[in-house]
Amino acid sequence: MAGRDIIEFFLSRYGLSYGDYVSIVTRDGKRYTGYIMPKHEYSSPNILVLKLDNGYNIGLSVERIEDIKSAEPPRIELMRYLEEEVVESRDKKVLVLSIGGTILSKVDYVTGAVKSAVSAEELLNFIPEARGIAGVETSILMNKYSEHLLPSDWETIASEVYKRIISKKYDGIVILHGTDTMGYTAAALSFAIREPPIPIVLVGSQRSSDRPSSDAALNLLSAIRVAVDSDLAGVYVAMHISSSDKYIGVFRGTRVRKNHTSRRDAFQSIDVPPVLVLDSKGNIVYKADNYLARDPDRPPVYYGKFSDRAALLKFYPGMSPSLFRILIDEGYRAVIVEGSGLGHVGKHLYDVIRLAIEKGVHIYMTSQCIWGRVNMNVYDTGRFLKRMGVIPLSNMLSETAYVKASWILGNFGEEMLDELMVSNVSGEVTDRSPVWDMRGDYGIEL
Repeated sequence: MAGRDIIEFFLSRYGLSYGDYVSIVTRDGKRYTGYIMPKHEYSSPNILVLKLDNGYNIGLSVERIEDIKSAEPPRIELMRYLEEEVVESRDKKVLVLSIGGTILSKVDYVTGAVKSAVSAEELLNFIPEARGIAGVETSILMNKYSEHLLPSDWETIASEVYKRIISKKYDGIVILHGTDTMGYTAAALSFAIREPPIPIVLVGSQRSSDRPSSDAALNLLSAIRVAVDSDLAGVYVAMHISSSDKYIGVFRGTRVRKNHTSRRDAFQSIDVPPVLVLDSKGNIVYKADNYLARDPDRPPVYYGKFSDRAALLKFYPGMSPSLFRILIDEGYRAVIVEGSGLGHVGKHLYDVIRLAIEKGVHIYMTSQCIWGRVNMNVYDTGRFLKRMGVIPLSNMLSETAYVKASWILGNFGEEMLDELMVSNVSGEVTDRSPVWDMRGDYGIEL
């Protein structure tokens, strides 16, 4: 009997099917509750997959199961600390702009996939607290998982946000976005809309809104609070900074990175502290010294074009020179090389890098290391590359450097690349590397 048939036969004995919520007791007396998930085609034939209440999956051998029966699923309370009836606020107004991502998704318990299934309005209906903070207007700009976004999508997002800002209708703008490339879009908006008068806060979730362990509600509620109640302006990302629901970090758009595939505290500021840390009630428990302040009368500086002629390459031992040749032949004008350590690549790439520079391709160096900065003066490899014409980018994040090159090409042309790439346009480079612990010590226990 095929693996899928074994599980389906087992479930049919109890009148159950994929997607049902069940209670299971094993022969050793352990009890589990959760949703029955479809089997992976490569898993063992007698393994029942269960999505637990905490959102994680486990596999149970049917031989171990003493009893299995249908059960009542837990009521998902997105906000557990609401104590009073919400009275809708009209004093301030926030725009919640939908791009897509896990924050607007639900788990399909029949297929096991996470699918886009809710709108911003539906999500906000789960969080009545949001309307107690501000008058909320929602708008769907697109519905894309963030891995599908292109530089042309950054143009669309930037244009819409800019139009909403200059309308002067909103105290802040919140953008619902997938987490995978949220750092790229945050950087893109940081360059496209400089010195905005109000906060632009990107927010997502690591777990879909229908899971009991979802971070969607607290992230969104915190982003709205920052958008309308803080004195910040600029582009930020608001996400969990602790694995529990204790704290939310507000990170600068050009210095933020997703550093874990699934943890709720996946996002971190690199080489700078977060601008704000909030507790679950919205109280500020940490605040940085320097940031762009809110000023409703300040006109934003808008350059919203992005080019597809920039590329990001990660160096690795044995990397083929043909990768550079392809970019040369395809007409790319800027290549960010994510080198090893202080900014190095293997000498077998010297000739093709020299060829690229001779053909007018601008080559910039960042580091694969998450913290610290490029220094191409320490070893002869770095010095040789610099003499060849490779330009180091200090401690600029590789992803931010790629977005910046795309932005410069789109708005100012190739002749401005070298000058602007080494200039600090939107806080993408810091004067010095920090002395604090890499995960940050903000005077609170994370």
